[in-house]
Amino acid sequence: MSHFIGIDSGTQSTKAVVLDLATRKVIAEARAPHSLIAGLPAGHMEQHPAAWVAALEATIAEVVAKIGPARAAGIRGIGVSGQQHGFVPLDADGAVIRPAKLWCDTSTIAECALITKKLGGDKAALRHTGSLILPGFTAPKILWLKRHEPANYKKLRHVLLPHDYLNFHLTGAYFMEYGDASGTALLDVRKRNWSKAAINAIDPKLAAWLPPLSASHESPGMVRAALAAKLGLPAGVVVSAGGGDNMMGAIGTGNVSPGVISASFGTSGTIYAYADQPVTDPAGEIAAFCSSTGGWLPLLCTMNVTTVTEQVRQLFGHNHAGLAAAVASVPAGSDGLLLLPYLAGERTPNVPAGSGVLLGLSNKTFTAAHLARASMEGVTLGMNYGLRRLAVLGVKAKEIRVTGGGAKSPVWRQLMADIFGVPVVAMVEDEGAALGGALQAAWCVSLREGKKAKLTDFTKVVVAVDEKTRCKPDKKAHARYQKLQAVQDKLSLALREVFAAQREFLASGTK
Repeated sequence: MSHFIGIDSGTQSTKAVVLDLATRKVIAEARAPHSLIAGLPAGHMEQHPAAWVAALEATIAEVVAKIGPARAAGIRGIGVSGQQHGFVPLDADGAVIRPAKLWCDTSTIAECALITKKLGGDKAALRHTGSLILPGFTAPKILWLKRHEPANYKKLRHVLLPHDYLNFHLTGAYFMEYGDASGTALLDVRKRNWSKAAINAIDPKLAAWLPPLSASHESPGMVRAALAAKLGLPAGVVVSAGGGDNMMGAIGTGNVSPGVISASFGTSGTIYAYADQPVTDPAGEIAAFCSSTGGWLPLLCTMNVTTVTEQVRQLFGHNHAGLAAAVASVPAGSDGLLLLPYLAGERTPNVPAGSGVLLGLSNKTFTAAHLARASMEGVTLGMNYGLRRLAVLGVKAKEIRVTGGGAKSPVWRQLMADIFGVPVVAMVEDEGAALGGALQAAWCVSLREGKKAKLTDFTKVVVAVDEKTRCKPDKKAHARYQKLQAVQDKLSLALREVFAAQREFLASGTK
């Protein structure tokens, strides 16, 4: 028997799946929630890494119990996917110094400016790392700790990302692979090594606190014996390199060779594609990430997707079916009502001080149904902003494979197809990042056994699209959305200075 566990530790919960490689099926799943730390100032988004560990252990124990001791004895590997960019600061003993600042934390705008200035400007940042220095990335979070919590910074001896910390818990090893490391803004993504210039812009000592870099097919080690016994795992279970949630989601959707584009409609939104060579954006809007498969993963990220639609759903007391019915009752374009959905600021385009804006309110459009459709359209148009930028860089979509909460809605899938202008299809196994972890673990174990395995040997036989979910674009609706896209783009540009002024106003209210 060959069974592999995939873990996806996200912002809201941790998911675990067990892949039976013989049947090519997921045979058990489990989920455990965790939450953000409440009561923090605006822009600060943090979590306790201990909550991730508790959820990791709970979900592994649950799926092991579900498959029973006989099949559990056949578990051979674990692959961990985690939310990108989070900063987990550890002391010399590997103890967590303070809560982790997350990908969605926008409190580091000043630190981004300072690092960028030390590097010599945006063009220099792109030259040294392949990306701009953005609030979501890890580098400015480290400088934030140095500037705002010097006592905690003095204790810092190890820097890990969320999935690295879970690997550390499983194996005891400090380890980082190229894919997740490329989201730190400390890696030269073209050369796959730490950027001395980016590190020195924060602190030359940081070079000693970053783990050595490893390839994505490598392993930090095996599950610690005591922990394996606690969770009901057999001895010698291999932990694969793992990766960021987008990198592992790419594996779980079969996006491991050129020609496939994946989109995740979850708390945040991402669209990404595999590339054999680095894809760097001169404008810095598309992240020039490495993949967790040995290639590259040009990616766009928006910070506001299901968080927006869920707030609207709850505001009007809808269940998910009610929200879908409300959206379907309004024509494409919401009769001119447009939502700029920057409820948590925005990353693509880079508007960290942004806020939500409704344009086109009238006696006709001031209804619950119009607001529902405008929210769904607004976040999808936001993702299309980046999809069009990918096309400019030569990454063009013929089909988009979708995962996440939004992918489960037929109404939303059709709306995606109409806005993107290409067919949209969901996956048979929706937990793409967790499945990606299991597949990477299978690949890692196979290579450790001396087999000449390729990752595609596993993805081709396990990953499948769900054809009954396929939606093709309506030409008239797509043409209408192209016009609405132009309005959203202009609105976003026109309000950048207004957003900055509003942020200053809000800050002055506490003084």
